[in-house]
Amino acid sequence: MQKPGGTLSAAVQEHLRRLCLREFPCGTGSWNKSRFLPRTWRAWKELVPREEEAGNPGEETVEALLGLVRSPNSPWALPEGSSAEDHFLKELAIQNPLVLKDTFFYSYFRSLRVVDKQVSLVDKGLLKFLNLEELVLSANQIKEIDAINLPPTLRVLELYGNKISSVECLCTRPPPHLQHLGLGQNKLLGPLESLYVTADYWPNLVSLDLSFNDLTDLQGLIASLRTLPHLRVLVLQGNPLALVPYYRGLTIDSLPQLCVLDDITVSPSEKYQFRGLSRSGDLLAREAQLVVTIGNVKGVLDTSILDPEPGPQGPFISYSYYVTYDFVEDEEGERSTHGGVLAEIVKPSPSTEQLDEDIPEELFREAEDSPESGLSSQSGELEESEGSGHLPRVTDSAEELAKLRPRIDPRLCPSPGTVLFSTGREPWTDVIPCHYEMHHTLRDLVPLKAFLLAGTTVTIVEEKILAWPAVPPAVDAVLSSKSGKGEKDKKGQQDKDKKAKDRKDQAGKAEKEPVPKEQKASKKKELPKELRQDPPILRVLGSGLVALEPLLVGEPLVSEVCNFGVIRTLETDNLIALRDAKKNKNKKAKKAPEPRKSKTKVPASLEKSKSAVHMDDGDYQPQPLTVEVQVQLNQYRSAEEALREMSL
Repeated sequence: MQKPGGTLSAAVQEHLRRLCLREFPCGTGSWNKSRFLPRTWRAWKELVPREEEAGNPGEETVEALLGLVRSPNSPWALPEGSSAEDHFLKELAIQNPLVLKDTFFYSYFRSLRVVDKQVSLVDKGLLKFLNLEELVLSANQIKEIDAINLPPTLRVLELYGNKISSVECLCTRPPPHLQHLGLGQNKLLGPLESLYVTADYWPNLVSLDLSFNDLTDLQGLIASLRTLPHLRVLVLQGNPLALVPYYRGLTIDSLPQLCVLDDITVSPSEKYQFRGLSRSGDLLAREAQLVVTIGNVKGVLDTSILDPEPGPQGPFISYSYYVTYDFVEDEEGERSTHGGVLAEIVKPSPSTEQLDEDIPEELFREAEDSPESGLSSQSGELEESEGSGHLPRVTDSAEELAKLRPRIDPRLCPSPGTVLFSTGREPWTDVIPCHYEMHHTLRDLVPLKAFLLAGTTVTIVEEKILAWPAVPPAVDAVLSSKSGKGEKDKKGQQDKDKKAKDRKDQAGKAEKEPVPKEQKASKKKELPKELRQDPPILRVLGSGLVALEPLLVGEPLVSEVCNFGVIRTLETDNLIALRDAKKNKNKKAKKAPEPRKSKTKVPASLEKSKSAVHMDDGDYQPQPLTVEVQVQLNQYRSAEEALREMSL
């Protein structure tokens, strides 16, 4: 392998050495030596191979030697993907190896491809290639090129995937006849780059590829590209400037001679739709607009089915579910268009931070291993005991439960440079509708490009809250004044007699009017009016990465159903089905009139099937945990739409 920091000439010589043009079956040797005359003063005609001597004993024919380099199963065959020039040189080294001299190489090559060879310097040895028209130096370590070392005959120059930070290095003496310049996947940035892509340096340029750099000044770049009279193909996708909604329309209207933009043919209808947009180009806002939509969540396990009935002292447990995703923070704040509700930016609460500071490390380890945490202390993976029947521990002290609260799951923390957004909390159903839509408007386009390359992490979270009856305040029985003690005692006795009489009257009425059973049950289950809540216990049900790179290559929408696997089990689904069937039966019993008693006896098995829903292993089809996610990059479809948005 070529060492890092090598020159282009050294890489070319290494490539020729690897072709083995002077070793069997190429070159001259015992396998074909008699077919060639010795190199003497004789005329050049005598150096032509003599076919009549090719059949000498111990030597191979030309056809046999060519077969060794052409057969894909031969150990002397070229690797798959070798260029046409390599195949030609290999066969020429068999047919006439005496031609292969340095002067031949420098005059023969019209196309030179040195890809991924750790080249960092284009030296003056390249000028020896007298007829070179195409030079491909992609995927190397080139930071800058001295244009003096480029042959003037070049028509195609490709430098993809290098570390070039400015086009200025190519403008000292650029090849005058260059027609295609490829500088994609480099480090170009800054508004000054547009000064080096004008007709003063590239008068014959037909195709220009500046894709996947960090260019942000669309208006300035277009002003320079207008000076290129022969420009027909332009690639700018992957740059931050291509994220603005008017990018394609403004480019097409500003460069009427353009035929292809970002590998998409510019149609006459597009030119008509965006006609006149270039006149208002300087007034358009330099910002990107994205819309994030989160739809239904399916396959969530109803954890409450495993909780015991709360006692009079609690805990009263409630569950809610929401979805989070990270995104680049907007400069002017976030607004949601759904119901006028502000999006929630999830940040650690002060109580959580205080717990992290006050609780010793030993308590954290105990908490992470406890069933309450729902997290593994080692890897942070989901707890795999949703359907195993483990019930949450009931602790009498709310303070003890608060101490056992685990650390925040790292999947609930945004990555550097982003903010965590959240949908609203929703109760459990088979299909949890989020109805979430958020408009993001961003002016700092370079961080946005980096974020789209990395993607966003979508997480489904279960929030569990334990509530306890509030402790009534202590009553001070000590009276401050002794002078009015007799009057107060007398008045208190009268109040007690009146209350006793009222209770007696109410008891008499209650005996005459019996209370329905449903009302009695509701009174028993009625929660205390005042409850105090523990800090919420968060559990990550599923988390995954949504790739957003298609938005950089021209796709207007990324739509994905994130599948996090199955977390529900047959046992828990049976419990949920039984509970739902019981609820439905109670509702029907309340609505329907009481049926007449029938003399026909219903079999016990049939009665059981009516009151219970049971799924067997063969019939059970688990519902995976999924969430619908869409991220759309707004793009104007006409000049009228762009001007209308600009007026707003």
